[in-house]
Amino acid sequence: MCRNIRKLRSAERPPSDDEIREAALQFVRKVSGYRAPSKANREAFERAVEQVSASVRALFDSLESHARSSQP
Repeated sequence: MCRNIRKLRSAERPPSDDEIREAALQFVRKVSGYRAPSKANREAFERAVEQVSASVRALFDSLESHARSSQP
């Protein structure tokens, strides 16, 4: 696992869109092997970052939190 990707789940607050995008960027960099993709690969790289970000946001939106469910 990439050590640069930090855990985003927190009892205090949900992750921001910026935090999710940064984690997605780190993940795509790690799996693709590109720190900065070539011009020819930039569109595919950015699309992957956006898709991973959307998936992570959907995950967080669907998780149940004991902190939220215990509040009136």
